[in-house]
Amino acid sequence: MTTSANTTIEDRTIPAGAHWGRVLRQGQTLRIVDLEGRQAVDFLCYNAADPSERYNAADTMKYAGTAFLTTGHGIYSDMGRRLFTIVEDTCGRHDTIGGCCSAESNELRYGVKDTPSCRQNFLHALAPFGLGKKDIVANINWFMNVPVGPDGTMGIVDGLSKPGDHVELRAEMDVLAVISNCPQTRNPCNGFDPTPIRIIVRE
Repeated sequence: MTTSANTTIEDRTIPAGAHWGRVLRQGQTLRIVDLEGRQAVDFLCYNAADPSERYNAADTMKYAGTAFLTTGHGIYSDMGRRLFTIVEDTCGRHDTIGGCCSAESNELRYGVKDTPSCRQNFLHALAPFGLGKKDIVANINWFMNVPVGPDGTMGIVDGLSKPGDHVELRAEMDVLAVISNCPQTRNPCNGFDPTPIRIIVRE
């Protein structure tokens, strides 16, 4: 049985603080919807056939010529190949430099122990695919706002996404994508109140 164009393969709500992962086949699209606005969505991706080839933040920014990815930009691997292309973006501001939160960084920055974190979520999302700690690299944070000043200063500030804003990615090869719907409550990346997101995968 063939699958017609625009057929929805998966459509689900990811609760605040939860994780998700799946393999997308070449040509399939992944839409990430910020249901309530100002919710950071941490994202990593890998060549599904050989996960040692994975998202590379530095090369992605170099090829785009900017730290702020949007429609038309590619998401590149460490082998210089496109994993995804951003085909729609209604927000226009996402973070490529802040990385993911972890229990350890939360303790260092905020003096709190054993907090939920995107690092832990990534570990849970990657485990079914045989991947682990060594496979977590610098990631994209969809809808997270990390401005960089002329003097190089940066900070995590209130996101610009509105309820219903989305980013849509087209797989340029078979790609493993994993998401942490960020549980952070100690900086403004989620407006101090993590909320659900929606994931839609289409043929």
